[in-house]
Amino acid sequence: MKTPTVVLAVALATLAIVFPASAAQDNPQRIERADVSGLHDFDFLIGDWRVQHRRLKERLANSHEWQEFDGTCSNRSLMNGWGNVDDNVINLPGDSYRGVGTRAYDSKTGLWAIWWVDSRMPHAAVDPPVRGKFANGVGTFYADDTLRGKPIRVRFTWSKITPSSAHWEQAFSPDGGKTWEVNWTMEFRRVS
Repeated sequence: MKTPTVVLAVALATLAIVFPASAAQDNPQRIERADVSGLHDFDFLIGDWRVQHRRLKERLANSHEWQEFDGTCSNRSLMNGWGNVDDNVINLPGDSYRGVGTRAYDSKTGLWAIWWVDSRMPHAAVDPPVRGKFANGVGTFYADDTLRGKPIRVRFTWSKITPSSAHWEQAFSPDGGKTWEVNWTMEFRRVS
């Protein structure tokens, strides 16, 4: 059994942690609240999908030649909804490969971060994450990256989301976001 002195010491130590001296009435501390408003934004993606891809053969090279191919996506929730991961099969003409998309939600910023790992370069550095959120049913995510040694801005957009379909597109900007070239689109159809 703990003595009253030990109980008092533990209570005072707990109060010091919860209410530090700098949090006095004349110097109130702002208490941060978790922003969980976007925590379930990617719930629509959980499950199995058939994917129809359309991508420019060359990016930021004034190309107008599109390649069309199919694939699959299987997405699972992680960490009780704070993250998710998908396994993608991408059937490029003459070269199928796999990729993993990993997403995590940050309640301090209210933003999602998305990373991509490509099986063709499994030991390469993971791409910089795109970060963003959903507003009015559209998710927009940005990152700074490089293409052929030059800086570019990357944008992912999720839209046209229904229980059985979704649209994703990737765009690159060579001028800091003044102009954008959409270079890859994906049409998702849920597998029943």
